[in-house]
Amino acid sequence: MHEPAPTPPTVVLVHGAFTDASSWAKVIVLLHAAGLTVRAPANPLRGLAQDAAYIRSVVRDIDVPVVLVGHGYGGAVITHAATDADNVMALCYVAAFGLDARECVLDITSRFPPMPLADATFTAALPARFPDGPDSELYISRERFPQVFAADLPPRVSNVLSVAQRPIARSALTGRSGPPAWASKPSWYAIATADQVLNPTAQHFMAQRMAAAEYLLDGSHAVVLSQPGAVVAMIREAAEHGTGRSHGDGLGRTF
Repeated sequence: MHEPAPTPPTVVLVHGAFTDASSWAKVIVLLHAAGLTVRAPANPLRGLAQDAAYIRSVVRDIDVPVVLVGHGYGGAVITHAATDADNVMALCYVAAFGLDARECVLDITSRFPPMPLADATFTAALPARFPDGPDSELYISRERFPQVFAADLPPRVSNVLSVAQRPIARSALTGRSGPPAWASKPSWYAIATADQVLNPTAQHFMAQRMAAAEYLLDGSHAVVLSQPGAVVAMIREAAEHGTGRSHGDGLGRTF
């Protein structure tokens, strides 16, 4: 008798700061073409604990195994959200923050040489405040956005992204992570070697710390849009690893 085929996982894509779920559009098209089910929820970007709680609720609502993918700040969110999510079978980081326990985003950015993002952002007060909500948000200036966030995209695309960017609450950058999910779940990491937002050396440090399979992508922070095929190759490897169908060597790839 043949054993029943393993249940294909659902891929949950979590975007980071200064963008929204539409940043995954090209990745979603390719994942659908590969026969995978995809969810791309809106990351609230209001604070690490709140954002992780929301993503955790999305994951728990899925009754099959999940490959959880985070881009940029979204990596911090999945790290915090997946620790007690039993159906998460693998984590994928794309130029993302893979925090350790009690660590925050600013701990990582201050540990490595500053990137052009540091002097390209500005703070704006919220038009309306809510009880217990943040009082200020961080944006990238429209003039600097194309070069800092998406230097490998056509100007007509990066200019649209600069106008449509979603700000992140400043307090999200100081939210402390809980026990990291990567300590107990297999992980993959796509390092964007031309990133001007998150230092590629910091990315390599976090990938090594979590013993992740590494993919080296010659791209900007917007690598999910500029190199969707390479990002999908990593996600598919993680998905196949969890179903026992992977033929990769776990050493990662260079694109």
